Amino acid sequence: MKIASWNVNGLRSLAKDGYWESFLAGVKPDIFCLQETKANPDQLTEQFLSPPTGSVGAPYSAFFSSCQVKKGYSGVALYSKVEPLKVIYGMGIPEFDQEGRFIGAEYEDFWLINAYFPNGGQGPERLDYKMRFYDAFLKFVEKLRKQKSVIFCGDVNTAHEEIDLARPKENEGNTGFLPEERAWLDEVIDAGYIDSFRHFHPNTKEAYSYWDLFTRARDRNVGWRIDYFFVASEFIKRIKSASIHPDIYGSDHCPISVTLR
Repeated sequence: MKIASWNVNGLRSLAKDGYWESFLAGVKPDIFCLQETKANPDQLTEQFLSPPTGSVGAPYSAFFSSCQVKKGYSGVALYSKVEPLKVIYGMGIPEFDQEGRFIGAEYEDFWLINAYFPNGGQGPERLDYKMRFYDAFLKFVEKLRKQKSVIFCGDVNTAHEEIDLARPKENEGNTGFLPEERAWLDEVIDAGYIDSFRHFHPNTKEAYSYWDLFTRARDRNVGWRIDYFFVASEFIKRIKSASIHPDIYGSDHCPISVTLR
């Protein structure tokens, strides 16, 4: 079983130039999580509501959580060929849930959580919002973990270590690489979650999942690794591999994936 995650920076924009089809054919996910969809389900065409599965394979069931306070902002989606036992659409905290940043699916032996974590830019209030979201999120998934193991994925909007971005020194004072943001990722690891990509590729450099569009940074691979699959330590033996897919275009991020045994 392959699970993928992708910040699409606008789901409807993938309709052009075959980006959507390239993702499905190139990654071939059984379950996939999208962030920054920027759309309500009633704005989507059939290709996004019922994606093609090729000549074989079960159809995808699609689940959406949209932003309630700002049209065309944020939003997450989860597509699954395996029917979830249960789907949840937030953490039960209105100030966070209203932005459509969280969707979770319960499967037979694990929870899969898809989250689009806030960006800490636009001033200290938004950074404070991001840090409070971080803390609430970890508490929430730890509660779920008491039921069964947790995998969580998405755009975390923070690079953890210097190896995870092209220019660490230049970005030490910028959101996405601030000490307090990186310290939260330390907390995640201390709580017993494993960064799946680093688990399989501990020393791999220049492996990024985000590049700034305005400076054409992808052409020069001046990027950041801010998209993750974190896996509860007791479940890591089930993970066969973890990958980044820089050959898939259509967003300022590229997809990432894990394969389960």
